Amino acid sequence: MGVKRGSGSVFARAARLSGASALACVLVFAAIPLNVAVAQTAEDLIPQPSGNEQMLLEADTLIYDNDQERVTAAGSVQIEYNGNRIVAQRVTYDRKTGRVIATGNVELVDRQGTKIYSDEVDITDDFRDGFVNALRVETADKTYFAAESAERRNGMLTTFNNGVYTACEPCEDKPGKPPIWRIKAQRIIWNGEAKTVRFERARFELFGLPIVQVPYFTIPDPTVKRKSGFLIPGIGYKSELGASLTVPYYLALSPTYDALFKGTYYGRQGFLGEAQWRQQFNNGGYEVRIAGIHQQNPDAFTKNTVDSSVTNRGMIGTKGQFKINPRWTFGWDVLVQSDKNFSRTYEINGFDKLVYRNEVYLTGLNDRNYFDLRLMKFDVQETALDNNPVTGVENASARDPKQPWVLPSLDYTKTVEDVGGGQVRFDMNVTGISRGRQDVSYQTILGDDPDTAPIEASYKRPYRISGIEGQTGRVTAEAEWKREIVAANGFIVTPLLHVRGDGIYSDPTSTSVDAVNAMAGYLNGLQYSHDPALAYSGVEADIRSSYFRPMATAGLEFRWPWLFAGANSSHVLEPMAQLLVRPNEAYGRTLDIPNEDAQSFVFDAATLFERDKFSGFDRVEGGTRANLGMRYTGSFWSGWSANGIFGQSYHIAGDNPFASPDLVNVGAYSGLETDRSDFVALFGVASPSGLSISASGRFDEQTFETRRAELKTGFTVGQLTTSARYAFIQKQPLYGFTEDRKELTVSGKFDFNQNWSGFASATHDFIQERLVRNSIGFQYDDECFTYQMTFTQVRPTDEKESMTVGFNVSFRTLGDFGSNSNVLDQ
Repeated sequence: MGVKRGSGSVFARAARLSGASALACVLVFAAIPLNVAVAQTAEDLIPQPSGNEQMLLEADTLIYDNDQERVTAAGSVQIEYNGNRIVAQRVTYDRKTGRVIATGNVELVDRQGTKIYSDEVDITDDFRDGFVNALRVETADKTYFAAESAERRNGMLTTFNNGVYTACEPCEDKPGKPPIWRIKAQRIIWNGEAKTVRFERARFELFGLPIVQVPYFTIPDPTVKRKSGFLIPGIGYKSELGASLTVPYYLALSPTYDALFKGTYYGRQGFLGEAQWRQQFNNGGYEVRIAGIHQQNPDAFTKNTVDSSVTNRGMIGTKGQFKINPRWTFGWDVLVQSDKNFSRTYEINGFDKLVYRNEVYLTGLNDRNYFDLRLMKFDVQETALDNNPVTGVENASARDPKQPWVLPSLDYTKTVEDVGGGQVRFDMNVTGISRGRQDVSYQTILGDDPDTAPIEASYKRPYRISGIEGQTGRVTAEAEWKREIVAANGFIVTPLLHVRGDGIYSDPTSTSVDAVNAMAGYLNGLQYSHDPALAYSGVEADIRSSYFRPMATAGLEFRWPWLFAGANSSHVLEPMAQLLVRPNEAYGRTLDIPNEDAQSFVFDAATLFERDKFSGFDRVEGGTRANLGMRYTGSFWSGWSANGIFGQSYHIAGDNPFASPDLVNVGAYSGLETDRSDFVALFGVASPSGLSISASGRFDEQTFETRRAELKTGFTVGQLTTSARYAFIQKQPLYGFTEDRKELTVSGKFDFNQNWSGFASATHDFIQERLVRNSIGFQYDDECFTYQMTFTQVRPTDEKESMTVGFNVSFRTLGDFGSNSNVLDQ
């Protein structure tokens, strides 16, 4: 027997030491070469490695027993080989039995980072079989196993006896404290070939308390991201549908495609079947989802609604996106269903939005050039029937039949630098719209005496046409040149030139022509401003099949920032002025060109210096206008900052486009309909501690009465985070809002500790004088477990009130379980 003692590194020629892998408890150390000058007989006893890998062995002592055919490393043994490491007090290789035994505080770490701790590891030299006593396993993705003993057979099957599994990290301060959740089982069987972990006679514990006990169940092993099998069921409740139980089954067919099947039984409506197919390619992917149900009790829904009028319901939806090359992307998002509200009623994931946009698109992006082509169809998933089920008359409250097809929508932008010392931007927009039913808002007119007039004397007059019945199209091309010139005294001048042309096609049905003519007559004499002296007069309809609308703008913008620096702060005051000269908007005095994409309009501090304040291409701003304002920015050494802007717009010459008639009355009550606009202002401050306050508003140009206001604040103090938002908008009758709108929304969150938090929010409508929405909830969140419970109450009207209770429980590596249940409908 030969003995070599020493400290530091010792190399010997050929030996194989290793351990078990991750959760299979086998750390596969391949052949480990040891290089040291020993007798030839010792070399013959040690198995030779395959390849040229080198191994570093550190030990206090190496013992070679030629008679017993054993090689032993003793005392602070550390072996590193090919990214793997074993640390122990003693490691022995027995040539006769072909076993490797490591004892004394054994720690094995494989190249993936999986760690195994034990007092003794006994494995064969081909690493197919082995036995470990009192082990702990920590995988690279932070999952943990512990067992009294573990045994490995045939290189694939590992059995943990009296084992424990969890994905929660042990508590450093209290190692003996139970984790948030764990699974205890008499046997845990890891199948390395099938990639499954089977728990036999298992008990699930939460916060150390036993929750449920099952004979057996199986999950994918932690190294598997996708594995076929049943997923965690879900429960729910909705008054019209009844209590529900959902059982999903996942089918992993390939690394690039899979399928998900879900069966949901509703207590009042029966069985809903769903299937989803997903496939991924190198340049993108797509999915297809189908669902269907035979409703057993349609009468459970509100009478004379979409849900109550059908029995067999279903849908098919698909989404996809592919990169053609680094610049171009093609995709689609399409939903087809038996009725317009199926996907929303049954909450089909990804297809249950109130307003669903079906589209096929092609986009391109290169440097500062952009291209976007889309074909779109909008669907409103609502309960209202399209027509009265008895009379067949169109239902005015139904929104879905009024939605258009957009065939196509094309946007193109190109920016060119260094043209005349400035920048030129080219924009093009092409839009084609087809609508099968007009979208008209009516006002009911009674007789001379509303108190005595019979109902037969009432009639409706259209005052807003959001969409015409028929086909319309528009091609817009525009170019803008801008150059910023900085003078020696800091004065900044920005000249701009802009040209635009619109070619418009219109083919309304006779129904829409009649509506436009009726609206033109009705608008005469109606106020379009908060100033009672301002009312429409001489409004006429001018309906044509085609229009050409040119526009040219010459503008100058002046800015002169002044810096004031103090000992503890700096301030920048920047007077601003903008002059825009242009002709009148063509066809601006008559009702004619449909307005589809410029219906949303807000005049505030953010839009004060916009060249064209309309939000879309269907309207264009004409006439000469000047915009004046002052901008402020402040910075303080304490970390506080402030910013603000105040200004006004002036209509100088030509027709005021915001006082001109429009099919949607977009300029009415906007604050720009008078020659001197309302004042607009914005001011905000922010602190380094998390406090922020901002206020913005629009104020009457004569009385300074508030027309529109918004106040927002938020702050974080220690464990408390809160925010509040107050909004006020004065009524805009011709714009569709006949009453003031005034709401306050407050929300807050309090972190009780690192894991527990509570939150609440409430919205109060001052006009209706009630809470329209309030919610409260709490949450626990850590690295392995999340729990959330919420209670929400909604009161949209005096007659309708609903309460929602929702909860979600998530166990890392196991899955999610939860519900979103409407437990009370009144």
